[in-house]
Amino acid sequence: MKEYVIETKALTKSYGSVLALSQVDIHVERGSIYGLIGDNGAGKSTLLKLLAGHISASSGGILLFGRGEPKELDRCRRQTGVIIEQPGLFPNLTPEQMLEYTRIQKGVPGKEKVEENLKLTGIREKRKSKCKNLSLGQKQRLGLAVAMIGEPQLLILDEPINGLDPSGIIEMRNLFRRLNEEKNITILLSSHILSELQHTADTFGFLHRGRLLEEISSDKLQEKCTNYLNIMVSDAETYAILLEKYAKQDIFKVLPKQNIQIINPGRKPEFYSQLASDHSISIRGLEQRHTSLEEYYMNLKEEA
Repeated sequence: MKEYVIETKALTKSYGSVLALSQVDIHVERGSIYGLIGDNGAGKSTLLKLLAGHISASSGGILLFGRGEPKELDRCRRQTGVIIEQPGLFPNLTPEQMLEYTRIQKGVPGKEKVEENLKLTGIREKRKSKCKNLSLGQKQRLGLAVAMIGEPQLLILDEPINGLDPSGIIEMRNLFRRLNEEKNITILLSSHILSELQHTADTFGFLHRGRLLEEISSDKLQEKCTNYLNIMVSDAETYAILLEKYAKQDIFKVLPKQNIQIINPGRKPEFYSQLASDHSISIRGLEQRHTSLEEYYMNLKEEA
């Protein structure tokens, strides 16, 4: 049975007549990296604020680590590191001072935690600079270092790679993976860089206009966001046998109306048309396509 660190039940938030979040059910499995996808105004930040306890729900429920009672939620939130919208940094403190202040505030023993987190997030060289003089990407790194004080079991991160250059994005991606795999930290993160989430997350949730359109695993999403070759033949049954014999590495599906879909084809299209021709099978149509994560999300929105 799956164990969820975060589970919401019909979670709803309205501001007057404006419905920011409607009947949202998300499920973040322990030890996973969950990618939350949505346009500006889709409700991502509202959802994260509700989970972090920064605002209250209009209706519905939240379970953290399987607990939903108010006192238990408060206790569970102390095991959670949070960055929402922008890191809450004191402009005239240095990163080193900011981390030491947070360590003392949280009652975390050991001054060495400050140095560890500065190194971990790649902000150590700026430890004596004032926070107000840091770049946006450096502030993101420092925000993560602050969130990591106290060794949380759960990280809730809103646009954590915002402002990073390409090499910084790769470093942060590797850091998320390391935290997840080595420290078993569950991570919920949102990003407008959809292709980057595809490299990072195990599970995806698609938000649109306050509603959760779909939750899907990375494996299933990969099947849908991939290269594929659609071939319409005169005899799909015989052609499938030929593929099993001459293209054993290929994964394919036999679809209705004599169509065969080859996922991530291992050869050029010419090979597949020649295979049919050599065995007296007519090719009635051949289409090579790729569906990106962006296209998949756009299609979901159109269907909503």
